[in-house]
Amino acid sequence: MVVAGGGDSGGGGGSCCMRWWQQHNRNHYHHHNYNGHCNGNSNGGGGGGGRVVASGFVFCLFCFVIYGLIAGLYGWVILTPSFFTYERRGLPWLGCQEDNEGSWSIGLFFGHSPFSLKPIETADVWRNESAAWPVANPVITCASASDSGFPSNFVADPFLYVQGDVFYLFYETKNSFTMQGDIGVAKSIDKGATWQQLGIALDEDWHLSYPYVFNYLGQIYMMPESSQKGELRLYRAINFPLQWELDRIIIKKPLIDSFIINHDGEYWLFGSDHSSFGTKKNGQLEIWYSDSPLGPWKPHKKNPIYNFDRSLGARNGGRPFRYNGNLYRIGQDCGETYGRRVRIFKVEVLTKADYKEVEVPFLFEESRKGRNAWNGARYHHLDVQQLGSGEWVGVMDGDRVPSGDSVHRFLLGCASVAAVAGLVVLLGVLQGAVNCIIPLNWCADYSGKRSDTLSAWERANLFSSKVRRFCSRLNRVPSFLRGRIKPNTYTGRLVLALVFAIGVALSCAGVTFIYGGNGAEEPYSWKGHYSQFTLLTMTYDARLWNLKMYVKHYSRCASVKEIVVVWNKGIPPKLSEFDSAVPVRIRVENQNSLNNRFKMDPFIKTRAVLELDDDIMMTCDDVERGFMVWRQHPDRIVGFYPRFVDGSRLEYKGEKYARRNKGYNMILTGAAFMDSHVAFRRYWSEQGKEGREVVDKYFNCEDVLLNFLYANASSSKTVEYVRPAWAIDTSKFSGAAISRNTKVHYKVRSDCLMKFTDMYGSLAGRRWEFDGRKDGWDL
Repeated sequence: MVVAGGGDSGGGGGSCCMRWWQQHNRNHYHHHNYNGHCNGNSNGGGGGGGRVVASGFVFCLFCFVIYGLIAGLYGWVILTPSFFTYERRGLPWLGCQEDNEGSWSIGLFFGHSPFSLKPIETADVWRNESAAWPVANPVITCASASDSGFPSNFVADPFLYVQGDVFYLFYETKNSFTMQGDIGVAKSIDKGATWQQLGIALDEDWHLSYPYVFNYLGQIYMMPESSQKGELRLYRAINFPLQWELDRIIIKKPLIDSFIINHDGEYWLFGSDHSSFGTKKNGQLEIWYSDSPLGPWKPHKKNPIYNFDRSLGARNGGRPFRYNGNLYRIGQDCGETYGRRVRIFKVEVLTKADYKEVEVPFLFEESRKGRNAWNGARYHHLDVQQLGSGEWVGVMDGDRVPSGDSVHRFLLGCASVAAVAGLVVLLGVLQGAVNCIIPLNWCADYSGKRSDTLSAWERANLFSSKVRRFCSRLNRVPSFLRGRIKPNTYTGRLVLALVFAIGVALSCAGVTFIYGGNGAEEPYSWKGHYSQFTLLTMTYDARLWNLKMYVKHYSRCASVKEIVVVWNKGIPPKLSEFDSAVPVRIRVENQNSLNNRFKMDPFIKTRAVLELDDDIMMTCDDVERGFMVWRQHPDRIVGFYPRFVDGSRLEYKGEKYARRNKGYNMILTGAAFMDSHVAFRRYWSEQGKEGREVVDKYFNCEDVLLNFLYANASSSKTVEYVRPAWAIDTSKFSGAAISRNTKVHYKVRSDCLMKFTDMYGSLAGRRWEFDGRKDGWDL
């Protein structure tokens, strides 16, 4: 047997020796020497080499197609929600594009002091009596800015300016077209419950950020960062808040994140200059002083005040504040990533000759929801002020991804793809399709023709000789591996299967990194605002294992405020047994009844309630989509499992029947959003008493009853369907389920249908078609 090589004149010598091997030749192959593997013979070798190269190429191409199909299927099944993130979330297509600097948003906080700030959702702020509220952070996002006509990739560096009961919020907005920062402004007349975007307050030909706004002698000034211009500029409002003019250039230095503060009769300017030689980025701080905020400014005797590790808070992170007679400076911890967190420093000494500060605890509770929280990865800017009422208000920016996340994910994805390519070559080597790894004319013992000049140069060049010897040894690897791992043995097949499985895992990882998004399952805004809901489930002791998994998963969903567990039977678990990112409350019932699911509960803090059986597992993204649809229709039951009942004798049937009839008129409340004030009152009304007795009799049908009560109360549409990407019924893995026998379960529900029809009228005349909404989520 001859292994074809490069042919004469070196025509094929530059290609890698690859071919398909027949099974009966594999053992014989191992007895050939290295020259037989890579050189072949010079008589007619070129044609054979072409065939060998072609067969090896086809093998590699075939493997890549297989891996590509698997990765594509994985992306379609698992990552579908991330492929069209912005279109699906209803975000403006001009703004909110993925940005390597992050996805910053702005949140609002209230407290009795600057050290007891809590997010606006804890204040239970309602714009009106609509069930779709109360308000939740973030209150300003790239979407709210873009919807107002100035496309934005993110909003950050917020500063408040308070005039009586009116809040003005100035912030950096990164323009989606120019990719530079402008200064935007929004206005609120209801303590931050709603914000009106007024527009762009300042737009220059260079990057602007950190819009420090202050009042001096009845004039309003703004001192934004203009380090790209190489100077610190001061603007004065000529028609607040949208028209500003340059008042003066304060300092001809590219200062970053600067502020001015009046302290002990002097004005002090704090800022960072990263342009000087030896300066540690995000670890430097300088101070200047003056008799007026308009200057002139003199440098502090100890400048630079700091030039050390970037994690220690040297870079300013917002407006300084006074509390109990003390001055506090806010700094940025940029250790793990840029803008990881803010740190608070108490200024103990500030004179022209000395400066001293000490860090004090900042009791800000970070979200345990990770990337599902709007500020789960970092928060780097805080402006806190005391209102006339004595209450403190603060604005803070936050991000769910670290700096450089998109580039980092892309590099990891490319590395995964490169690893898959390496595994394909390894499979080819083990299968006998790839005989040489390095082109022949790189090999030290290659016998093909080379020019005399090239040969002389190679002999004189030590590094080249070492490279050629290394390539020669590397080309012996295929025969060595096939000698040690024989593909036609059990062990060999196991190794091949393992290599293939690793390739599949790396292919899916590559798709995840490149196309899977930042890993966050984010909330959906409705009319530019966010809200929260209570997750309520009903269970008992036999399903505790399932409940623990349920709580851990759903507590990380962005809009879940609290989880209420209705405990129907057995000894309830301790709260310490749950791994939850939100508060969990166990409501122990005296009687094991399905009616307990809809019992009035005065401790539920939101009107929005998601009734979700503890054996249903779906993505947080599906849950968030359902919540957005419910906020559009809070008078309806919005859920994930449609049913259609019709005919003279109603029979309960599954979703397939509804789809065959291209419509639905019921939604299972075991996975549905509802207004707890409306739904629970209807369920426990006098009208529902007879129906509740049927539920207790059959220990079934509580969700069917609620559908009838909704339909009886309104002639318009009362249910809304949202299709989940996927859902798993975990009750199938255990015997603890009342619906494990589907035939019996459906028979009982058919009986309930007939009884409820006699009580409340028929649902047969109602029908709503799938794909009736513009969002396409009800297909």
